[in-house]
Amino acid sequence: MIQNLSDIEDKITESSLWEKTTDFLGWHLNIGEDISISILDIVIVITAIFITTIILRLALKVITRKLPEEDKGKFGVVYGYFRWLVYLIILLVTLHSVGVNVTAVFAASAALLIGIGLALQTLFQDIISGIFILIDQSVHVGDIIEIDGKVGRVEEIKLRTTRAVTIDNKVLIIPNHLYLENSLYNWTQNGSTTRESVEVGVAYGSDVQLVKKILLQAASANDNVLSVPPPAVIFTNFGDSSLDFKVSFTLSDSFKAQFPKSEIRFEIDRLFREHNVSIPFPQRDIHIIQK
Repeated sequence: MIQNLSDIEDKITESSLWEKTTDFLGWHLNIGEDISISILDIVIVITAIFITTIILRLALKVITRKLPEEDKGKFGVVYGYFRWLVYLIILLVTLHSVGVNVTAVFAASAALLIGIGLALQTLFQDIISGIFILIDQSVHVGDIIEIDGKVGRVEEIKLRTTRAVTIDNKVLIIPNHLYLENSLYNWTQNGSTTRESVEVGVAYGSDVQLVKKILLQAASANDNVLSVPPPAVIFTNFGDSSLDFKVSFTLSDSFKAQFPKSEIRFEIDRLFREHNVSIPFPQRDIHIIQK
């Protein structure tokens, strides 16, 4: 009998504790006239944010595992802003899911985000493009790139802009969104060496084998031209006024290609004069008919 009374008292105590816990979790906090939130809602929100934090950390590790250490720091800055934006969205969605009336908050947030988005559209494009560059590693510091007709050696890659230096030692600031709008030529992604060429035309009737020998000699004699692969001469066309040739060669530093190419042209001109090979100029025959 005494044991039965003890069991009943324990059940009553447990029931009372459950009711107190339920009453506590069901206690509502009114914020203004339209928003009412309970303790249970707060617990659900905290749990959702905790789970979101774990997912974001895992995503950050997966995305940045192959990035260099210096790029991880840059990406971490963007991740910090993105994380708070995700938290805000999760907070509003979770509150809405548990029955909290946040229509006014959604409306205000939407209007604010639309206004900010329109005002900072280009900035967002630059940052997103910068993230893509960091992730896919399409451009590295030291690469020689050509974009929108401009050539430069990349000195620094930031989230919003890429800084490059041109052959004239001028600083070229490239907004990162241009990578999405234009074709990017990376001259050195496959290696530091590039294949360059110099074109020249000679008069009809010239000894083409001699021309080939002279072109190979002019290219091979230049200290900047690599011996492997060796220079090559291509007979490109029978032009209107000349026989057209192209001598191709490999350089170790394509960024300064205009200087060895200029030296090779000087040498070609000297050798042509020495061997009496003429470079023709455009000619037209005019026939005058008298009546």
